[in-house]
Amino acid sequence: MSDMPTEFVAKEVDKSGRFIRQRNRFTTSFGDKEGQLPVEKNRYRLLVSYACPWAHRQLIVLKLLGLDDVISIGVVDPIRPTDVERTDWAFTLDEEGVDPVLKIHYLSDIYLKTDPTYQGRFTVPAVVDLKTDQLVNNDYFNLTRYWETQWTAFHKPDAPLLYPQALQSQIDDLNDIIFHEINNGVYKAGFATSQEAYEENFDLVFNRLDWLEKRLGQSRYLFGNQLTESDIRLYVTLARFDVAYYNGFNLNRNRLVDFPNLWAYARDLYSIPAFKETTHFDHIKKHYHLSATINPHQILPKGPDTNEWRQAQNRALLSKKEA
Repeated sequence: MSDMPTEFVAKEVDKSGRFIRQRNRFTTSFGDKEGQLPVEKNRYRLLVSYACPWAHRQLIVLKLLGLDDVISIGVVDPIRPTDVERTDWAFTLDEEGVDPVLKIHYLSDIYLKTDPTYQGRFTVPAVVDLKTDQLVNNDYFNLTRYWETQWTAFHKPDAPLLYPQALQSQIDDLNDIIFHEINNGVYKAGFATSQEAYEENFDLVFNRLDWLEKRLGQSRYLFGNQLTESDIRLYVTLARFDVAYYNGFNLNRNRLVDFPNLWAYARDLYSIPAFKETTHFDHIKKHYHLSATINPHQILPKGPDTNEWRQAQNRALLSKKEA
């Protein structure tokens, strides 16, 4: 689900100043049962923003599994359009400002074409069925699971097993923690409208980061030597921490680079092509600082130096230690 400008936050904040994220509207699962979305090559188009963590993890999974060859991808501009009053995304990165496949200018166009009564935010990731020209899924929380378990017929031969059966219950439990306390935790702090709600979620985020720092001092990945979906879910927040959340969301107790294990772990993941090639720091900085936070003069921070992500790390030694 995408981020939102400050003026929209009030619709998702309760009376105590706590941010309550909206529910997804299009949640039909993929599969071969009646009522499910059919798994079919070249049938779907995934609409994303490189700035959005929920969309970013779809891109990582697709590339790791080789599904980027069977599902087309459309990318919106990281800076929200200012020529419409609604909270939206626009395809202004494409020629003539129109998605080349769907022929739409705004993300809202496909939402409202599918459901003219839709009242929520227009969010990415969003999956469009090219046969029906309808939006069929924007369930960011479960979408990666479908790519991993329902699209196996199209996985490349050397695709990693991101959701191994033996670890599924543990992955589910950790994913729930990562979502509530890290992925969405940063938003609950950043979009809080009361001091109490902000501080509560500030502590929630950093207490969990401290816990993860210790855990990742013992193993290369969250589950030993095996890369799993949980690593992807954590990575997308870590990749945005210093360039966006630290100052934009007032999460300023520590930077990512101040956590030795988390920082080396994040760089280890970044060294994998599927992570590095889908991490666009320029899109992240533009979106958060020019669209998602209060910045009346539209000043884009010059730092931090993202070249540091290329620094060597020795995480592979932890794998040898466990072997």
